[in-house]
Amino acid sequence: MRIHKEGTIILSLVSLFLLLLNVVVYYTAPKVLGLSIFASLVLFGLVLQFFRNPSREIITSDDKWIYAPADGKVVVIEEAEETEYFKDKRLQVSIFMSPTNVHVNRNPISGIVNYVKYHPGRYLVAWHPKSSTENERTTVVIANNEGEILLRQIAGAVARRIKNYLEKGDQVLQGSEMGFIKFGSRVDLFLPLNTKIEVKIGDKVKGNVTVIGRLG
Repeated sequence: MRIHKEGTIILSLVSLFLLLLNVVVYYTAPKVLGLSIFASLVLFGLVLQFFRNPSREIITSDDKWIYAPADGKVVVIEEAEETEYFKDKRLQVSIFMSPTNVHVNRNPISGIVNYVKYHPGRYLVAWHPKSSTENERTTVVIANNEGEILLRQIAGAVARRIKNYLEKGDQVLQGSEMGFIKFGSRVDLFLPLNTKIEVKIGDKVKGNVTVIGRLG
């Protein structure tokens, strides 16, 4: 299992803490050392799975296809006003990432990055109606010959660490890493109104595997 680079420091700190904890238990309460070691391994395993980074190569790349940028559950499909960049109506598709999902975010299309902006904000639960506009978030816009799409990484009540690796002007490849949201949360896509949506609310999707829609 590959571990994402965002987990290196956290996993090291967790390992050190658990080691010191078990040393203390060894000297102060040796009778419960076995239970302490077992609980430590379970805790470390839970943290470790947050940072797994499975290798997923896109089998078929197409400028019209929009692949899922994250693992999770589709919780919103609706026509909505996008007020930050497009300032008009778009099709919004939102993916909720639970703590058990892979947290890597990937570029849904190939193209040029036309816009990147980080917004500090609140930490409402990810399904709150105002989380898309009031929570800590990073907005990215990618354009290719078939259209322009907006992707928004949104922090939640637990996920308070958004990482984004893109800069305006970058040429990106479909399926390559664009960021990471530690411990889950939500990713919103704002797509042209003529996009043919290929998923429905409640669907479980996987980054680089599930086609969310087709441009044009």
